[in-house]
Amino acid sequence: MSVGEGDTAPDFTLPASGGRTVSLAALRGKPFVLYFYPKADTPGCTKEACAFQEALASLDKIGLGKLGIQVIGVSRDKMKPIEKFAEKYGLTFPLASDEAGAASTAYDTWVEKSMYGRKYMGMERSTFLIDKTGKIAKVWRKVSVTGHAKAVTDAIATL
Repeated sequence: MSVGEGDTAPDFTLPASGGRTVSLAALRGKPFVLYFYPKADTPGCTKEACAFQEALASLDKIGLGKLGIQVIGVSRDKMKPIEKFAEKYGLTFPLASDEAGAASTAYDTWVEKSMYGRKYMGMERSTFLIDKTGKIAKVWRKVSVTGHAKAVTDAIATL
């Protein structure tokens, strides 16, 4: 069963870059963006992370910084490559490790994929905008990186 708009966001607690821990409970009361990406420091994931970093800065410029929107990136990578990725690109928002796969399974982002006729399990690039009550306000699945961060910031403006 797929989680969707209007549903209560599935619970999670994950280790994150910079020695942080991110959890649904700690974020309750403020809206946030939870995005799932396949692998740290790959071209598409780098482009997406850098776009979200820039989008956070633009929220301040258009007056939405006061909402306290947090962006959290999630992959199944171990913490060491996540830390290197965050440091390499100066990413200030938390990048979380879902190594065991509990969060990606709960958000239905760990899916069967197919390449050259071979089926395998992998991360579907997906983003969830979660409102201050812990409900999913907007879902983007099978995300195309170009222009995505702008679409997310536009949706934040409607909260």
